[in-house]
Amino acid sequence: MFDSLTQRLGKTLKQLRGQGRLSEKNIKDALRDVRMALLEADVALPVVKEFVEKVRQQAVGKEVIGSLTPGQALIKVVRDELTQLMGERCEELDLNAPAPLVVLMAGLQGSGKTTTIAKLSHWLMDRKKKSVMVVSCDVYRPAAIKQLETLATEVGAQFFPSDTSQKPVDIATAAISHARKQFADVLLVDTAGRLHIDDEMMTEIKELHAATQPTETLFVVDSMTGQDAAKTAKAFDEALPLTGVILTKTDGDARGGAALSVRQITGKPIKFLGVGEKTTALEPFYPDRIASRIIGQGDVLTLIEDAERTVDKEQADKFVGKLKKGKGFNLEDFRAQLIQMRSMGGVTSLMDKIPGIDQIPEKAKGLINDKEIIRMEAIINSMTPLERQNTSIIKGSRKRRIAKGSGTQIPDVNRLLKQFVQMQKMFKQVSKKRGMGGLMRGMKGRLPQGMGNKLPPGMPF
Repeated sequence: MFDSLTQRLGKTLKQLRGQGRLSEKNIKDALRDVRMALLEADVALPVVKEFVEKVRQQAVGKEVIGSLTPGQALIKVVRDELTQLMGERCEELDLNAPAPLVVLMAGLQGSGKTTTIAKLSHWLMDRKKKSVMVVSCDVYRPAAIKQLETLATEVGAQFFPSDTSQKPVDIATAAISHARKQFADVLLVDTAGRLHIDDEMMTEIKELHAATQPTETLFVVDSMTGQDAAKTAKAFDEALPLTGVILTKTDGDARGGAALSVRQITGKPIKFLGVGEKTTALEPFYPDRIASRIIGQGDVLTLIEDAERTVDKEQADKFVGKLKKGKGFNLEDFRAQLIQMRSMGGVTSLMDKIPGIDQIPEKAKGLINDKEIIRMEAIINSMTPLERQNTSIIKGSRKRRIAKGSGTQIPDVNRLLKQFVQMQKMFKQVSKKRGMGGLMRGMKGRLPQGMGNKLPPGMPF
């Protein structure tokens, strides 16, 4: 997400290096680049104009303080304005209403609404420890009801059955009554989607809203539709009192125009981002963290939160203890780190949050992807326990067997072994010369102030 915008801003920084003061002249070209980047990201034109003007007013004449270069001073202005544009702070769901708290989900057909309900159910149960019930009021697509039932079973949410012969309002009111009897904390109501906005659809959802009196009315929209996402959200908001927006399919959106336009055009906060296909792939929307990602500073806070939630702490402590004692790093350890990386959302998700990732050449980043991680894991899985402990015994016949067993080629096995040897050397040097304390001190220097002590043990690599 935001790849093109991040690259453009990186180039802008380079152009401003070495100059002592920000002026109209030396930021004119930089702001033109920012403007073009925003337009290419499919941000709505009125939003772009207002944003660029605010940055210009803030940036012109700013003195460079301390060690900051003009580029860094401008990027701070851009980051602050991006944060303000997207809403300044994370707007959480209002979970203080009496149970069952009703959340009405609206959106066009194909926006990922039903899948998002499953993701939100999982998030509420896992992060907020709420009991969740879901119900489908989409009586026009029998497959939609069955899909929601399947997803509810997958995530462990309660499912209230409905039928195409029923009226949506009757289904919703019956579900609320049942949720009350079952002591469910939250009831998520799926509504019918349409291929476009029409009067019939709006009338039906207004009736549902009046009957259910939801605490939250969330609009689910495909981020890949760009500024059209913001326009559609605005049309819905004019018919319904929306409380927030969920952007889906952001992992496939390299532009990010919707995230930058929605708040400004609708006045409604983005509450969540759908960041993948899995039912765990839902993230709360933090404007300040997203702004940092856009300008290439990563998102260390989310990275640490993900690690604290998913890392097997017992296994991590063993790994750290092993390195402290100077014991070798073997392929079993490497495989455990690959598995841990997958549990944190995969390498693509991790790279998006690593500070300075925009400085890595695109060609190099292209070599590091989730498919490559899966291939590496398959190769290690095809090895015997002895081979994982001692890679020096892996010669010609063993390589052929490993390649055949993992569905790869011998050059793939050779490449993995070469990468592993390099990692072994790195851990050996750390153990001998600096120790784990030195490694952690080195990492702290690259983190925001005060974050060094919050790193959980065993974060991948």
